[in-house]
Amino acid sequence: MIIISACLCGINTRYDGKNNLDEKIVKLLKEGKALLVCPEQLGGLPTPRPPHEIFGGSGACVLDGKCKVISVNGDDGTDKFIKGAKETLKIAKELNSKIAILKSKSPSCGKGEIYDGSFSGKKIKGNGVTAELLIRNGINVYTEDEYKEMKL
Repeated sequence: MIIISACLCGINTRYDGKNNLDEKIVKLLKEGKALLVCPEQLGGLPTPRPPHEIFGGSGACVLDGKCKVISVNGDDGTDKFIKGAKETLKIAKELNSKIAILKSKSPSCGKGEIYDGSFSGKKIKGNGVTAELLIRNGINVYTEDEYKEMKL
């Protein structure tokens, strides 16, 4: 079973109440090969919600207690992002998932590149909180763009 960011299958879970529908990824769901998750919702954040970014680093430093996930309004969402990551990992372990396809650049799901915490659109190298936790636990994480280039 593949873990997939719900927004990639047309579920309105993005911070702005919209989605990032990707028909190729929806095919996995229709074939019964995937389970949808939204780590931010699993962590207790509402939809819609103010945008959040990792301030001072990446998901690795959030998990290590060295930086925080902050909303554009200045609210600290770190605990909810960590909770959502842990809940996602729990689901992945229960399903014995070895693969996750997560939304790129997200403070939860981003892999390889995320926004820098300035809310200016600038990106830095690093993973979101959930992507980092899954990777640390042996789950292969791919962005939607990486998935488009591979066969599963």
